[in-house]
Amino acid sequence: MEPIRWQVEEFESIDSTNTWLKAAAADGAPEGRVARADFQTAGRGRLDRKWEAPVRSALLVSILLRPPLTDENRYVATALVALSARAALVRLSGVRPHLKWPNDLVVDDLKIAGILSEFVPSTNGPGAVIVGLGCNLSAHPDGVASTDVLSLSGVGLDPRSVLDVLLEEVERRRGEIETKEGRARLREELRDAMSTLGRIVRVERPRDTITGLATDVDDNGRLLVEGPEGLVAVSVGDIVHLRLEEEQ
Repeated sequence: MEPIRWQVEEFESIDSTNTWLKAAAADGAPEGRVARADFQTAGRGRLDRKWEAPVRSALLVSILLRPPLTDENRYVATALVALSARAALVRLSGVRPHLKWPNDLVVDDLKIAGILSEFVPSTNGPGAVIVGLGCNLSAHPDGVASTDVLSLSGVGLDPRSVLDVLLEEVERRRGEIETKEGRARLREELRDAMSTLGRIVRVERPRDTITGLATDVDDNGRLLVEGPEGLVAVSVGDIVHLRLEEEQ
C-alpha cells in the first residue's frame, strides 16, 4: 500500500484527542490524521474512566485509521497501535511492556499505557477507527498499579519523539490489515506479546464474574477463558491477573 500521509495536529491543552479526532473523522478526515496534546482536561479510558496526566509527562495521542475491517475483526486496529507502541518503547528506552487484554500495556502487571478505540461510521467508504493512546513517560498516577518509562529505565523521553517512532511502527504494520494472512500475523504477534495468556484471571463482566485460565485470543479478539463451566469467549470485561495465593 502507499505510504501514509501523516498530518499531526498538536495542542497545548484539549478536552480529549479522541473527541477532537472523532469530529474530524465525521467531517471526512483521511487516514493519517493525528491529534497529540500536552495536556487533556477530559481524557478518557475504557468505560469512560477519567485519564489525567501532568503536562508533557505522557504521550497523549489519537490516530485515525480507515482499515477495511468488519465489526468482528476491528480489534486488529487496536492491536496494531498497541504493538507499535510497545515496539517504540523498546527502541527508545529498552522498556518492553506486555499487553494485558484487552487494551493495556503493562510491565510486571504495572500499567504503563492504555488504549481507547472508537468507531466512526461512514456512508461512502470504510469507517474510521480512532485509536487513542495514553503512555506514561515521566510520571504515573499515585494510588494505582502503574509505572512510567523514566522510573523503569532512567530514560527521559519527549512525547513528540515517541510519537514519531510510534507512527513509523504503525506504518510498518499497517499493510498487514489488508489481507487475511497479514491479520493472522498480527494476531500471532499479539499473542506473543500478551501477559494475560497462560494466567489465571478473574473476568469482571457487567452481569457476572468468572475465574479461569486465559488460554488464547480468537480470530475476533475475544479472550478465551477455561473456567469451571468450560471454555468462555469474553468480548467485554475487566481482567484481573491473579497472584498464586489468590488462585488457590
